[in-house]
Amino acid sequence: MTTESKRNTASGGSVLLGAAAGALALGVLASLVGALVSGSAAAYGALAGTVIVVLVFAGGASLVNLVAGINPAASLLIALLTYALQVLLIGMIFFAIAESGLVGDVLAAGWLAGAVIVGTVGWMLCQIVLTTRLRLPAYELTDAGAR
Repeated sequence: MTTESKRNTASGGSVLLGAAAGALALGVLASLVGALVSGSAAAYGALAGTVIVVLVFAGGASLVNLVAGINPAASLLIALLTYALQVLLIGMIFFAIAESGLVGDVLAAGWLAGAVIVGTVGWMLCQIVLTTRLRLPAYELTDAGAR
């Protein structure tokens, strides 16, 4: 006879918050370094890149988490579509920022792009680490005496 183990079947909300916190921490660090090294345009560029990463990825991860809770079979399809839309959305945001004339005087382009890259890598690493620490069952055991 075995005892039932406690399983943490928490949703991906904790993973989403942890990944957002990791990306925000890296973005604030990049902004501080940018301010010290290159001035206010670098700091604002790094902050803008961080905000872009957190908003786009949080929206995508929230959508996938929502769909996985409602219809797990559709979650892979939604995840792939969400990834494609995130890449498109970040490209559109970059285009809009470039066309607005903010790049150069207000936002440093290199720090903006660098913060997006560092924020993306930080988001992914935090999400991978936090997801692997979740205790999600691969399958549900049925009671043998219930047959």
